[in-house]
Amino acid sequence: MKLYQVQKQSVVDICRTLLQKGYLKATEGNVSIRVPDENAFAITPSSYDYALMQCDDICVLDVDLAPLAGGRKPSIESAMHAAVYHARPDVQVIIHTHQPYASALGIMHKPIPALFDEQVRFLGRSVEIIPYAPSGTPFLKKNVRRKVGSGNNAFILQNHGVLVFGTDEAQAVHNMALLEKCALVYLLALLSDEKISQIPLAVREIAFSKLRPDEKRFNNIEIEERTGLK
Repeated sequence: MKLYQVQKQSVVDICRTLLQKGYLKATEGNVSIRVPDENAFAITPSSYDYALMQCDDICVLDVDLAPLAGGRKPSIESAMHAAVYHARPDVQVIIHTHQPYASALGIMHKPIPALFDEQVRFLGRSVEIIPYAPSGTPFLKKNVRRKVGSGNNAFILQNHGVLVFGTDEAQAVHNMALLEKCALVYLLALLSDEKISQIPLAVREIAFSKLRPDEKRFNNIEIEERTGLK
């Protein structure tokens, strides 16, 4: 089997799923997946049509962005992905899109509060806004790194798009769809000018606590690998 073939194929599969669902278009956005047991990740190439993408087009980089596999230029957002993988051992998959409803909230600078149990269970206490910085710059990487430690799995990039995490491919795609649903509902509620209710704080904390087992599990694995303790 070719080196990193499993991770490359997983990235292609995620892209095809998101393309079919309408969350990715043409060359916008990017997708990555962590390489197990290595400080590395597979990521989509820069400015390449998702409808044409094949395994050999996927790039593999270490967390310092040194190329390990793939002949194409990696996404300009690779540094942002590396920052997330470094800060969040629980994150195994990262999806960045420009999906319209959540992106609309980004230009309004409206974080999504805790509207639904399912939202808090999978995405976090709220969907926060990461301050604007130009795409592919160290400034964006810095802004992302400052926010993702909250433990939430979905963020809106101001005047840009969204950033969603998962512990596997299916969860990341689920979280992406859930984010867009919540964004649409919140936009409709804002248009009504009616008072917007949130789920009770106690329920919110119980739902959010369900995220913690995954995060702790992957944090413990990382500590074991660093120290050699099992």
